[in-house]
Amino acid sequence: MQTQSYIMFHLNMAFSSIPEESRPALIQRCYWPLLHLVETSGIPVGIELTGWTLEKIQELDPAWVGKFKSLLHTEACELIGSGYTQMIGPIVPFQVNQWNQKLGVDTYQRVLGVRPSIVLVNEMAYSSGMVDVYVQAGYQGIIMDRDNVRLALQVEHRDVTAVPTHALGSQGTSLPVLWSDSILFQKLQQFVHGDIAQDDYLGYLEKRIGRGETILPVYCNDAEVFDFRPGRFTAESKLHPEGEWVRIERIFKLLQSQLGVVFRSPKHVLQLVEQSPFHRPGLLSSAAHPVPTKKQAKYNIARWAATGRNDTWLNTMCHRIFQRLSLSAPGPDLVEDWRTLCELWASDLRTHITQPRWDAACARLTQMAQRLGVSMDYGASDLHPGHKETEVTAANVPGFAVTLHPEGILVRIESEAVTLVLNMRRGLAIQSLAWRAQGMVPIVGTLPHGYFSSIALGADYYSGGLIAELPGLHSRVTDLDRVEPTFSRSGDSLCIAAVMATKLGDICKEIRIDAQTGAVSIEYRLVGWERNKGVIRAGILTLMPEAFHGDIAIQCANGGPVPEHFVLNQSCDHSGPASTLVSSINGLGATDGKIVMGDRQRAVEIAWNPAQCAVLPLLMHKPGTPHALTRVLFSMQELDDTSKPEGRQGKFTLTLSPGKLL
Repeated sequence: MQTQSYIMFHLNMAFSSIPEESRPALIQRCYWPLLHLVETSGIPVGIELTGWTLEKIQELDPAWVGKFKSLLHTEACELIGSGYTQMIGPIVPFQVNQWNQKLGVDTYQRVLGVRPSIVLVNEMAYSSGMVDVYVQAGYQGIIMDRDNVRLALQVEHRDVTAVPTHALGSQGTSLPVLWSDSILFQKLQQFVHGDIAQDDYLGYLEKRIGRGETILPVYCNDAEVFDFRPGRFTAESKLHPEGEWVRIERIFKLLQSQLGVVFRSPKHVLQLVEQSPFHRPGLLSSAAHPVPTKKQAKYNIARWAATGRNDTWLNTMCHRIFQRLSLSAPGPDLVEDWRTLCELWASDLRTHITQPRWDAACARLTQMAQRLGVSMDYGASDLHPGHKETEVTAANVPGFAVTLHPEGILVRIESEAVTLVLNMRRGLAIQSLAWRAQGMVPIVGTLPHGYFSSIALGADYYSGGLIAELPGLHSRVTDLDRVEPTFSRSGDSLCIAAVMATKLGDICKEIRIDAQTGAVSIEYRLVGWERNKGVIRAGILTLMPEAFHGDIAIQCANGGPVPEHFVLNQSCDHSGPASTLVSSINGLGATDGKIVMGDRQRAVEIAWNPAQCAVLPLLMHKPGTPHALTRVLFSMQELDDTSKPEGRQGKFTLTLSPGKLL
């Protein structure tokens, strides 16, 4: 059987590092040559672009849109869907994802008179919940990166076909997958830029064909990197003197003539998948890789969630606007507000965005927030939480029994619903937390030094702590200091608070216990902290292994309508660095601000408000003796090549309560 191949070019007028004034040149140097390639080569290329990009091209060069439209209607090329903006769906609420797809499809139909049947997963940032979003939008298939799905499913050393043919959603839905390939698209870029020789490129593809690959995704990536340099890196290669679009057409012809490759439209190749008798629906993610993306490990979800110029702040403000719009009455003005929110949640604002475009986006966000009455207050500017409380002594707390350790190490707090033990030598770290609803078995707490038999795990694993590592300042700060807490009463809640002075500013920590429900909240206020390059992880929680029987599972929503379920049956560590410049390798979307962890007998629900602080949850699960180490960390900031030291730190509150797996 001849090798079938497809090609897809991604067009993005919002490309982060392209100044607005360069957009006409981008159309002339990248987008017009792409249409000429379609006309002259006869290859039915897939062209993917957002509704927003389509509108911008129409404003600047309506002739291009006219030509594209005519090529689409003769089926010389194929429109691939995206959404109204390029948005990282797994870190965005389900309702926003719905609007993004609806506005995108509406724009395609209005401008081009075409409705795409295949959608590209934006930035290849995939979650099972996004399948449900795409099904609701009417798509019949998705394009997703195969290399990182193979990694997620631990089949990277097997044949490339050892992946599902259909992606399962979180509600039992499924869509056929047209696989793209990070290595293949990077190889083509390297050849076209002149970084590898023609024979090396052809030899690599010949080797892939020789392995029996019958569907070869030769290229599924940016159009803007050919005969144009976006300006992301100081060491970008120079334009090839031959002309890079010329080299693309030449190499495509050689693939046809020398390797016998047959180019098909993406729709045609997807039909081959559907016509195959070997359908294997399956999940494309795992606990170790809950949100697979494209390319290498540094291109992970933290890139859009917790790095950039101030992703955490920007995502927090978007969540605030989302919550306000969710309560608004329908109307044409509301549609435009959702459109604006989709633009503000676009991925390119969160990476190598230029300063003028960042300033313009911040001004637009501020204007929208003020018009809607949404607060822009973010920094933790004072030591006091601002609610009325009555100071009490540890010996006199109605509804609670408070016992101080005779050596001043631990304080034990009990009510009818909960027993909480805090370590006053370690910044009010949680020694143990148990609820009556779960038989008073500690579910979260501290595993002491020596608990594990391996020296690789030879440390204290506390709960409720914070750690900040700022390499540029040669600084590492934690909240594990000795404190003398104050006790106060607010309604049915007991509050235990402490302030820890650090060289970066004060860490103000308050633990609040509800006497009736047993819910325990921990608030962190980083008073006076500037946002420097580095990592800040708060609310670090350690599960108590003896509380569970069998495998632990975790559930959270990642951009979809319902929680996704991951079993912790393999080692994983989202918080591990990808390199010295990239601080994490994965994370959870948890887009509704809730995670449930445990087994069918006991579980802990961890909740927070993303509109207060849109943290990135990081999961750690490491096998050990006598039990595995399982932790979850909440990142207020990560480090990668997009990081800029701008803005201030905010405050973050998480609440722990008895949970139940669905």
